[in-house]
Amino acid sequence: MTLNQRLLVYESPLSERIRLFLRLEQLFQQIDHFLEGRNVWDSRAVISRLLDILTIFSRNDLKSEILKELERHSSVLSRIGTNQGVDHNKLESILNELDSISQELYGTSGKIGIKLMENELFKTIAQRSSIPGGTCAFDLPEYHFWLEQNEQTRHQDLLEWIAPFRSIRKAIDLILLFIRQSSVPTREVAELGFFQQSLDHNQSCQLLRVTIDSSMPCFAEISGGKHRFTIRFMCAAKNERSSQTGDDIEFLLTRCIF
Repeated sequence: MTLNQRLLVYESPLSERIRLFLRLEQLFQQIDHFLEGRNVWDSRAVISRLLDILTIFSRNDLKSEILKELERHSSVLSRIGTNQGVDHNKLESILNELDSISQELYGTSGKIGIKLMENELFKTIAQRSSIPGGTCAFDLPEYHFWLEQNEQTRHQDLLEWIAPFRSIRKAIDLILLFIRQSSVPTREVAELGFFQQSLDHNQSCQLLRVTIDSSMPCFAEISGGKHRFTIRFMCAAKNERSSQTGDDIEFLLTRCIF
């Protein structure tokens, strides 16, 4: 693959923890996007993504999970510090950043976002959101009233509601950055669009990343477990079921083991 190619990356998490982190990463990125817009539909989109985040937090003890992951990363990086050729200044900076985020989370009392979960407006919107089109003005007059406030008022409210998640988002972004950069990709070939490989039991693989040239007329379908993983390159069909390509496909594979 050359530098002037536009690359497309497909990711597959190999643990429930990383799966949740990736979902939250995407939701936070969508919030960033819709916050840039100032119309009613942008505000509705931010509220919708916030409700998804609240649902994830209500079902999982993510604060504890993230703290465990930060501690694990700090431990691994501390061991790396004994190796020759390590940039100790950079390493110390990273360790300080991990410690700072951990302290922020430890200093957050109770469940992340609990006040927002108990907000009556949010609870009402959440209940109606399960109904297709259930957040119309006649369903939720209070929500309609808020949406009709001026742009600045709505934007400030949204920033206030998002604020409790800043530390945890910072932690997730840092963890995923470390994981994605933890290994060097290898060049592989999927014969007739199929590739399968066993995982090393002595290494804990967190995430698989498949990188291909975006001009290829196929997409990567990844499935994996504790022992092995499979990659199939599928040809998309507009009105039919996708089928595995019959061509040999070159790709880059990253087994993120950090």
